[in-house]
Amino acid sequence: MKILVVNGPNLQLLGKREIDVYGKISLKEIEERLTKKASTLNKHIELDFFQSNHEGDILDKISSSFIENYDGVIINPAAYTHTSIAIYDALKAIQLPVVEVHISNIYKREEFRKHSVITAACTGQITGLGIDGYELALQALIKIIGKVVK
Repeated sequence: MKILVVNGPNLQLLGKREIDVYGKISLKEIEERLTKKASTLNKHIELDFFQSNHEGDILDKISSSFIENYDGVIINPAAYTHTSIAIYDALKAIQLPVVEVHISNIYKREEFRKHSVITAACTGQITGLGIDGYELALQALIKIIGKVVK
């Protein structure tokens, strides 16, 4: 099972920026925790991590996921959540299960953050559960992929 984890703009600054909103854990630590969780859930899970501040790079990575035989995607599109029809289109095009993750509860934040243009292209969304949202997304995606593969 091969899963792509995509993180959008400014998430490389986790643990350093807006700690009151995003916490003290870095993106690297999230990746390490997710890798450890994957190994406890299923020894045959391959996770690939990608972060970019550039929408085009994110689009290229999402579209390559189909060609590179990924089984699913976890994405935290960050600020692109609210603006990127292009990421929405790319997620629709790959026809893979996708779980959208947000560390903070976007529905309790500024008005402009309360709408995700990405969600309609995703199988599900996890928001407001901190970094645990990534692990929950992984668990959900494994279950979803398992139903598709059977």
